Amino acid sequence: NDYLARRDAEWMRPIYEALGLTVGVIETQMPQNERRKAYACDVVYGTAKEFGFDFLRDRLLLRRIREGQKDLLGSMLGQAGTVKNEKPVQTEAHFALVDEADSILIDEARTPLIISALPTEEEKLEVECYHWSAQVADEFVEDEDYEYDHDKRKAELTRAGRQKVRTLPKPEALDKVGMVNIYQYIERAIMVAREYTLDRQYVVRDGEIVIVDEFTGRLGEGRKWREGIHQAVEAKQGVEVTVATGQAARITVQDFFLRYERLAGMTGTALSSRGELGKIYKCHVVAVPTNRPVIRQRLPDAIFGDQHDRWQAIVEEVVAVHETGRPILIGTRSIDKSELLSKMLAERGIQHQVLNAHRIAEEADIVSNAGQTGKVTVSTNMAGRGTDIKLGEGVLELGGLHVICTEMHDSQRIDLQLIGRCGRQGDPGTYRQYLAMDDDLLESGLGPKRAKKYKAIGESGNGSFRKFAAVFRRAQRKVERRHFRDRKALMHFEKERKKMQRQMGQDPYLDTPG
Repeated sequence: NDYLARRDAEWMRPIYEALGLTVGVIETQMPQNERRKAYACDVVYGTAKEFGFDFLRDRLLLRRIREGQKDLLGSMLGQAGTVKNEKPVQTEAHFALVDEADSILIDEARTPLIISALPTEEEKLEVECYHWSAQVADEFVEDEDYEYDHDKRKAELTRAGRQKVRTLPKPEALDKVGMVNIYQYIERAIMVAREYTLDRQYVVRDGEIVIVDEFTGRLGEGRKWREGIHQAVEAKQGVEVTVATGQAARITVQDFFLRYERLAGMTGTALSSRGELGKIYKCHVVAVPTNRPVIRQRLPDAIFGDQHDRWQAIVEEVVAVHETGRPILIGTRSIDKSELLSKMLAERGIQHQVLNAHRIAEEADIVSNAGQTGKVTVSTNMAGRGTDIKLGEGVLELGGLHVICTEMHDSQRIDLQLIGRCGRQGDPGTYRQYLAMDDDLLESGLGPKRAKKYKAIGESGNGSFRKFAAVFRRAQRKVERRHFRDRKALMHFEKERKKMQRQMGQDPYLDTPG
């Protein structure tokens, strides 16, 4: 984010200047002339989002300079007038150095950076379709009105489902919309109802849907889901549906960094993704020895029949460890689960602090206190990557920070980032992984039928579930492989699209399909 870019630039500035290098920082609200000065420096700090949008704005500027349409972009972006003698702000794409490289180059690879064009009347009509589809989506029954593909996260109406669509009462405005298109709105609304949950994938803030980044737990300011999903979520949640505008310019995070002649990065969790980093970005991965020996201890996994038993056991462990005075960090997958655990701890009289996307303003204070004696912190992934929790006086002698992983994530790298909050710089620390036989990971990794089987085993309550630890690891690896295939397919698609558009004399970043 902007704060870290500014902080690191100022932190490193004395070294750069001692070597005769100039340093610039790109921030969100920075004027064009200041951006141009920053990019002219030898070393430039900023976020991938800001760099990507500056690249797109430069492409649009160069096009309208060539075509002599000085007012086109201003009207397109709702700007009053243009600046005389405008020039692009960025320089050549020589070398990019990416901090937390796996997060940016892998987890964020498919994120599109889009500058929108003006909406059309046809696009405004879509708002009615989204509203109506959201209202009737729960009237459709799985296996009767639609079939659901869990791997592709896609609903497809059956013949009975299409008949139901035709017979349901509709607003007059929908008479102008073809029936095939209405089927697609319904299928999208069904998928959104199943897959997108408040305080997991998104929050509502000031009447708007704001995406929660599944990898970092932070709010994805300015981001929107593609292919009408964002509008379907808005309709489901009952907030104003933003018109799905066309695109004036577009580039993915992956494609943006593939433009660089040289690319490198740093992260604590690259080894498990070295194959992907090599195949897609042609980057070799080298493991750097730790500054001091790692002495953190892994405690045995705790696997329970269902989520209720799992949460109860977590609370009991918190109570027991809290009595020793050791600080505890508890990582959850979503906002709603962090709030659930907070409520359970409060009922047991355990004082604690909660860090999630709703409480982002308190982040600095929460993190600074998380390593103090007796502190209990419940957090989403916000306290994972890049967070350095300093241990308070006397905590080393007590055994250091104890980390509780409440469930597995879709990527092992996210689990490792959370675990890495304890036992830093040779300090002692412990961690434990909790799992439940009805965890969502089993369904997303192994499919609904096998997940149902394991859920039934959990409900039977017969014997120990420890032997099923390998099942969770296998499910996680399957999800990781699926995501890798998606990213590889994206790279191939983007490569072919750009090749075709260049052959047609088009700009692949500006002449993109909506």
